[in-house]
Amino acid sequence: QVQLVESGGGSVQAGGSLRLSCAAFGYAHHTDCMGWFRQAPGKEREGVAALDTDDRITYADSVKGRFTISQDNTKKLYLEMNNLKPEDTATYYCAADCPDGSGLEWRLYRYWGQGTQVTVSS
Repeated sequence: QVQLVESGGGSVQAGGSLRLSCAAFGYAHHTDCMGWFRQAPGKEREGVAALDTDDRITYADSVKGRFTISQDNTKKLYLEMNNLKPEDTATYYCAADCPDGSGLEWRLYRYWGQGTQVTVSS
C-alpha cells in the first residue's frame, strides 16, 4: 500500500513563491519515478515536473526556469515554485510509480496524492 500526501499549497500573489511537499508512505520508497502534476478547473491534467529512475528531470516548458523538483533521502518530494503566475493556479498532485520514460505523461503513473490547491492572484 502506497500513500502520497501533498502539502504546502496556498494563495500567493503573482511573482511570489511556494514550496510543495509530498510525503511518501508504505512502499513508495521503492518506486522508480515520481512527479508533480496539476489540473485547473475545466482543464486537462498536465505534467509539471518529474524525476525518473536515474534522477533525470523533466519540466513542462511552461515552468522551466521557475519551478524546481527535488527529493530527499526519505523519498519526500518537493516542488519549489518561484515567480508564480496566475496561469499556475491549479490543484497540484504528487504521483509515483511509472514505467521508465513516462516523464510527464500522467496516465502512466500508478499512485496519486489527494492534491493541494495553489492559487496565484494578479
